Amino acid sequence: MYAIIENGGKQYKVQEGDVVFLDRLAGEEGTSVTFDKVLAVSDGDKMNFGAPFVKNATVTGQILSHGKDKKIIVFKFKAKKGYRKKQGHRQPHTKVKIEKINA
Repeated sequence: MYAIIENGGKQYKVQEGDVVFLDRLAGEEGTSVTFDKVLAVSDGDKMNFGAPFVKNATVTGQILSHGKDKKIIVFKFKAKKGYRKKQGHRQPHTKVKIEKINA
């Protein structure tokens, strides 16, 4: 059984027991989080799609930790103008373990 959930404008395919990295969520480590924006649920050969979300379907997970991704370099440059700008960015994320899919 798997589900497709939406979080932070992105879609994730999750199964029970998966560990996924999502955009930063509010909540302490060890607390439970519920995702109610479930786009599709698959149970073997039966597939259930929502329009836009599946009714009465939720996915519950547990927050394992908070962290940051690897640093990316944002470098702006204009040729022959003497303009250079270097900036770094680390996107914050939350590590979540999927516990149950309620369909």
